[in-house]
Amino acid sequence: MNDNLSLTPAALHYARATDLAYSAAAESHRYTPVSALLPQIQSKLAYLTPTQERPYNYTYEPPDGGPWENYQHDDRTISICDARHMAAASSLDREGFQLWNAPSEVTDFFDENTLLRYYYPEVAELACTATGATRAYVFDHLLRQRETDRRPLSFGRAAKGALAGANGRVHNDYTEASGRKRLALVIGELAAQSQIARYSIVNVWRSIKVPVLDTPLAVCDARTLNVADLVSAEVRYPRRTGEIYLAHYAPRHRWYYFSAMDPHEALVFKQYDSQVSGVARYTPHAAFDHPDAPAGVTPRVSIEARCLVIYD
Repeated sequence: MNDNLSLTPAALHYARATDLAYSAAAESHRYTPVSALLPQIQSKLAYLTPTQERPYNYTYEPPDGGPWENYQHDDRTISICDARHMAAASSLDREGFQLWNAPSEVTDFFDENTLLRYYYPEVAELACTATGATRAYVFDHLLRQRETDRRPLSFGRAAKGALAGANGRVHNDYTEASGRKRLALVIGELAAQSQIARYSIVNVWRSIKVPVLDTPLAVCDARTLNVADLVSAEVRYPRRTGEIYLAHYAPRHRWYYFSAMDPHEALVFKQYDSQVSGVARYTPHAAFDHPDAPAGVTPRVSIEARCLVIYD
């Protein structure tokens, strides 16, 4: 049945005009996503320049005197939105990241025993709360500090006797292969062979001294990511080789950060999810230098803890 048969000539003309208007609007460029209206800054993020070689990074001085890495980075000036002004809170399963009010009782983040005894249980509790998982295993952490000389951001290697620097390369901590491998490494081979329907790996990131004004962490909205953007790369340690994703630039990527992150806050973001559809699986991220950082600001010092969570 043609509903237009019941319209008056004037109403029919309006309906046809409206249809044309909607069709024209679909082709226009005067509409932009709401995220484009959020407060934002411009800064550089270092993507991967396409290469025919499998990329690698050394975390220590290469034993053969060769290069620290075998690829070029593709510096892009990116609009990074302040996620504090999003109309609705982000979600771990949707955008891949979420900010939590999560005060820690730890006062000395440089004491290994304190971290293992007190901070790891805090991270595990937060990870279960944030993801809805029933079990959590914190298996790794890393302290980072922005270099006081403000050298260009790099892969974040640690100079001798110093903390690791801020990592300015767009990356994701786990790949499909290393994410699958991590389950057995954390809970054991026999336990991994049991019926575990779903598990994830999340990163819990926080400042440990003062609000972050100079070198925040940017996270990519997982919905704007395509698996074709990701390239597996080696991370070579003295006694093992890990695998991460680097990323090619794509204009559809949408980037966010949380301004002036305070030590009582924690950014939780997804690094791997064994569920292959319907949820965020990877959240590429990178440090960036804030263009409006006050002169003489205290360099950012942060801790990131990686946690495997199981959904029983």
